[in-house]
Amino acid sequence: MSGLLIIGASYAGVQAALTARDAGYSQPITMVCDEDWLPYQRPPLSKDFLLGRTSEQNLVLRDNAFFENKQIELVLGHRAVGLDLGTRRVTLERGNDLAFDQLVFATGSRARRIAIPGADLDGVCYLRSASDAIELKARLAAAAEIVIVGGGFIGLEVAASAAKLGKKATVVEASSRLLERAVSPIVSDFLLDTHLQAGVDIRLNEVVASFEGASPRVTGVVLDSGVNIRADLVLVGIGGIANDELARTAGLNCTNGIVVDEHGRSAMPDIFAAGDCANHFNRFCESWIRLESVQNAQDQAKAAGLAIAGSQGPYESVPRFWSDQYDVKLQIVGLAGKYDRKAVRGSVDAGKFSVFYYRDDRLVAVDSINRPGDQMAARRLIARGVSPSPEQAEDPSFDLKSLVTGGDKAGVLPPDL
Repeated sequence: MSGLLIIGASYAGVQAALTARDAGYSQPITMVCDEDWLPYQRPPLSKDFLLGRTSEQNLVLRDNAFFENKQIELVLGHRAVGLDLGTRRVTLERGNDLAFDQLVFATGSRARRIAIPGADLDGVCYLRSASDAIELKARLAAAAEIVIVGGGFIGLEVAASAAKLGKKATVVEASSRLLERAVSPIVSDFLLDTHLQAGVDIRLNEVVASFEGASPRVTGVVLDSGVNIRADLVLVGIGGIANDELARTAGLNCTNGIVVDEHGRSAMPDIFAAGDCANHFNRFCESWIRLESVQNAQDQAKAAGLAIAGSQGPYESVPRFWSDQYDVKLQIVGLAGKYDRKAVRGSVDAGKFSVFYYRDDRLVAVDSINRPGDQMAARRLIARGVSPSPEQAEDPSFDLKSLVTGGDKAGVLPPDL
């Protein structure tokens, strides 16, 4: 009785196991994780955890009793290092093997490392895991000046946390604006102003050349322009890399992640992948993409879990992301890509607005700052392929929900909503 083996125990791994079990899968389910932690939440690591608003215990997704009740065996602290597709066995680092009938890769992604002189100095940190967060929290408490390399979600969230803790924070971003690949210039400029008002120093169009240190500790960050920024702590946040090496070595199709279909299934029928490690064709951006978000991890894993249990429920969810910085909640639905028109709803000056993105007169994405109602409406609009005109989007008196109320078949919205 081999059953289902899941490698990885975060959102995707847990969701795949629960969905399969709840959909009637009766065979053994085993979840292997290289961390000693029970499955836990990752989004709070850069925010509430650093600020002391939540504890390590409160990060846990489910306790042991829950998994025991669901008859899901957890194998913690064991890294999977080998996969034999012929014998259907996974080898663990400590030498023992686990057999499987179905296999789910929920291995996530890892922080991209920076390759410059001084990168190995003590005090140059990354943030991906709970262990990383515990170390960063301790170092942040003792630090006076922190430099954050990268103006993406992780970098900006850590900058906000550092500023709230009274630290001198500097963000170095190689692009001309913050979150350049994720949001429009309007949102980038708003976030820039928000961080500047909080006392964060933002350096745009700057590339880090090296880290300096008084061995073994980092003491400064040297930019290509020759500027030297003092730092007793550095956080590098320059993106993630899919953990697909095990699948790739075993011969699965991997291109920036494990290539899967709408059911999370790889080219081999009984092998699946979900979450940060999976690359799928997304109909909302009309291209292959690897998404790093909680929503994608859970919804893609639901599709995989259903397929494993012999049910049907393809992944058709509208991509969603969010980020909390100070009192700003940024929410994103859809994938803007190369939009050709935009419309602004609400007030940028008041810090409550949304940007609607259009491509060929079709609504493809909406970014919202402190306007959750717009997000709820946009999720339904994009999922149904219904587009308000830019003039309607800009008119605060126009009820966006009126375009989908009664427009969904039998009054039922898509299941992910």
